[in-house]
Amino acid sequence: MNVLYVFAHPEPRSLNGALKDHAVAHLRSRGHAVEVSDLYAMGWKAQVDADDSTVPPASGRFDPARESQLAYANGHQSADIAAEQRKLLWADTLIVQFPLWWFSMPAILKGWFERVYAYGFAYGVGEHSDRHWGDRYGEGRLAGKRAMLVTTAGGWETHYAGRGVNGPIDDLLFPIQHGILYYPGFDVLPPFVVYRAGKMGEARYAGVREAFTQRLDSLESTAPIPFRRQNGGDYDIPALTLREDIAPAQTGLRIHLAAE
Repeated sequence: MNVLYVFAHPEPRSLNGALKDHAVAHLRSRGHAVEVSDLYAMGWKAQVDADDSTVPPASGRFDPARESQLAYANGHQSADIAAEQRKLLWADTLIVQFPLWWFSMPAILKGWFERVYAYGFAYGVGEHSDRHWGDRYGEGRLAGKRAMLVTTAGGWETHYAGRGVNGPIDDLLFPIQHGILYYPGFDVLPPFVVYRAGKMGEARYAGVREAFTQRLDSLESTAPIPFRRQNGGDYDIPALTLREDIAPAQTGLRIHLAAE
């Protein structure tokens, strides 16, 4: 299996760094090929701007989506973007690891997705008609590949439970898992979440590492989150709303899961 490990934490000696090092070493010991994109170590440029193309804006005015489309289609992307896209196409599985900062991912990781997910590569692909609204949400260039989030949170697990004050962890991660990973086609595995990350003694870390090892060993067999396919018949097109006979009178994020 080819694994791309995208890592976003500024301190290699952190809990996140230790988990990343363990994952990479363990996967390689099992015969998997692993590429690591350590964003802080790489000095990854997070902001989208005109320098993402090797040629000036076509109209003289920077239009992010238009310039992304032209750069990708004509081979004008900056070298760092093209390199990460090649890694994604090479990988069978994507693992994205980050600390949960202010209920989301670090800015450098968001910038990785914003720049690497070019128009024509991760979005803006496929037929748009009254029967099929683009290749996305279960379809797309990255369909057939698997992805999993690994994240750490400072709060207790109960803080992120169904009635926890921070909101359910699945809801907090929904924009990433559904909107960033599932959108271009990844089969998204349940996340591996470490709570109370700032209170990690040796004995507890040993248990966390063992649980993480088990998740790594089941990457190829774990059932993905059952998100509904956009073009699978559950949604009215082009409105892209769930059909009225499915989960009637219900709203919210969980209606987009097929197994409810």
